Amino acid sequence: MVLLFPWKPLLSLLLFLSLFFYEHWISIPSCNIVPNTDLNQQEHDIVEEENDNDEVLKVMLVANLLLLGSDTSFFNLYFRDYYMSKVFKKSFYSLKPDMLLVMGDVSARGSTLTRGKWVSVLHQFHEMLGPFIELPFHVVLGDMDVGGCSGLDSNSVYWIARSFPGLDSSGCGAFDIDNVSFVSLNAVALLCGNNKLRFSVEKAVEMERIGSSWMDSEKEMGDCGEFTKTSDSFGRRKDLVSSGLGPVLLLHFPLHRAENGGCKEGNVVRKAPMPLRQGLNALESSRGYTGAPYELWHTIPPNATQYIFQALKPRIVFSAHTHEFCDHTHSDGTREITVPSMTWKARDDPGFVFATFRSGGNTVSVSYCSLARESHVLISYTLILFLLITLWLVANKPYNMCLR
Repeated sequence: MVLLFPWKPLLSLLLFLSLFFYEHWISIPSCNIVPNTDLNQQEHDIVEEENDNDEVLKVMLVANLLLLGSDTSFFNLYFRDYYMSKVFKKSFYSLKPDMLLVMGDVSARGSTLTRGKWVSVLHQFHEMLGPFIELPFHVVLGDMDVGGCSGLDSNSVYWIARSFPGLDSSGCGAFDIDNVSFVSLNAVALLCGNNKLRFSVEKAVEMERIGSSWMDSEKEMGDCGEFTKTSDSFGRRKDLVSSGLGPVLLLHFPLHRAENGGCKEGNVVRKAPMPLRQGLNALESSRGYTGAPYELWHTIPPNATQYIFQALKPRIVFSAHTHEFCDHTHSDGTREITVPSMTWKARDDPGFVFATFRSGGNTVSVSYCSLARESHVLISYTLILFLLITLWLVANKPYNMCLR
């Protein structure tokens, strides 16, 4: 009597186990340190790392989640958004960040949503954060959240800003954590002409000017230039900012760059395909920005950029909006990191940034964390499905022949 080896059930089990481990593997980010091209800063960083025994502040920065709330399709909800929620969870336990920064565009249609639909976006956002909801987190307002210049409304911005911790009525915020000071500005208002929100942002910059002090922490203020009292997790800075060591600046739109100012990306990031970038450009051009060449819509105007540099002297700038990673050093030596989109809705290869700040100094280590390509994942799932169907047909072939 010949005993047949039960290969069919074992093969099915092997395929299911492969699917399980593959799903686990693709949700783990791959992080690479982005070297600072400033040689003087590198030498300073090495000396400070040798002498600095203080705790470090680890921050995860994401951007352009483009959530749809109750309007989410089945494919987005159970594939794209589900995958990103797993990435948040895996990043929380593997990278062990102390804080989360969301650099704008939480919603894909926030400026056109009713309040009821905005609430559904917020619920989806909190569910996606998972364990991060227990950590301090800060959200910068983006143009997808509050709209372009043609539809920018102070009452709408105030209502949206109330949904996120640390923001005042005009979408600005400031906080201090582990001796590192952060200032976030409503960059959308900076793009627009003479309007109340822009004047409020400029007033915020004046209050944060190097050498100025905070006002009484118990006094609540009403506009962007006079920040309201925040939670204990975001204690307010009362000490003077040291000369040459300004706050970490958070903006949704990048600052203006010289015409020949490119990104020093190296081999750590893969740029999105040109057709995808053109499609995203077409999407942005429909959001109401008028009166300037499209290239300028992506950056803070030159005069506002220069004013921010002179007034705040930021130690480093983090921005977003372009959907791509960029490491740029401005002419005055200020380093700006542009955070890529963290969703398959915007690009095939999403990612995020992980930054480490050393207490008592201006040493900042930046890592670019890449995620799996959506096209590769879909191809893998299709291949596994094909193998399962083939296995089922082979397993039932003798039975089908007997029926004949």
